[in-house]
Amino acid sequence: MPRQQQPAARSAARPVRRRSYDQFDATARALDSVGDRWTLLIVRELLGGPRRYTDLHADLPGVSTDVLASRLKDMEQSGLALRRKLPPPSAASVYELTERGLGLLPVLAALAEWGAPALTERRPTDAVRAHWFALPLLGALTGLTREGVLEVRLDEGEFHLRVGGRVGAALPGAEAYKAVYGYGPADRPDARIVLGAEVCLELARGGATLAETVKGGRVEVLGDSPLAAELRGE
Repeated sequence: MPRQQQPAARSAARPVRRRSYDQFDATARALDSVGDRWTLLIVRELLGGPRRYTDLHADLPGVSTDVLASRLKDMEQSGLALRRKLPPPSAASVYELTERGLGLLPVLAALAEWGAPALTERRPTDAVRAHWFALPLLGALTGLTREGVLEVRLDEGEFHLRVGGRVGAALPGAEAYKAVYGYGPADRPDARIVLGAEVCLELARGGATLAETVKGGRVEVLGDSPLAAELRGE
């Protein structure tokens, strides 16, 4: 009696097709790539430069390991991110944005500006990281004319970004992967500012200008560079 052929497993026969809106429309096509939950927040993290999987997971509280791995794989397949191994002696791999992924900076900046008014009060369940304030603050500092690296100190921690030039310009030394901001303190900042998270959000919402907050003593400016002088209104 001839042996009956077993049907091939579906997972081995063909890859599972990602859900699509199936609309010939630019917005729908964009959402096919970045509309899943967590995807844009992963982009936000990678705008700070290459990151290891464990670092991403630590700074995306609430995401499961399975979902994070799935979103990263989808981002690779969509051409938004890539994974590469660090040179020896490190054996770690990092994820970083491609040119197409970096093109989402204006989208994230606009979303941060649009969402800032909703941050009126921190809920008990809300996680927070200092670098999450980088994009809202970057938009509030676009009027600066002196270029340089600005270190920002909040109670929640520190980060640094480049100001005074083209919005979204890469940090010095980060041109290869075009990091928009950096985690932690800068090696050699041109200026430092010390402020509270509520003041940072007020600047992002347009509720006050930098000059007003500095004059009112709510933002402390440290340094003697031309950038620091402009921040102080000198």
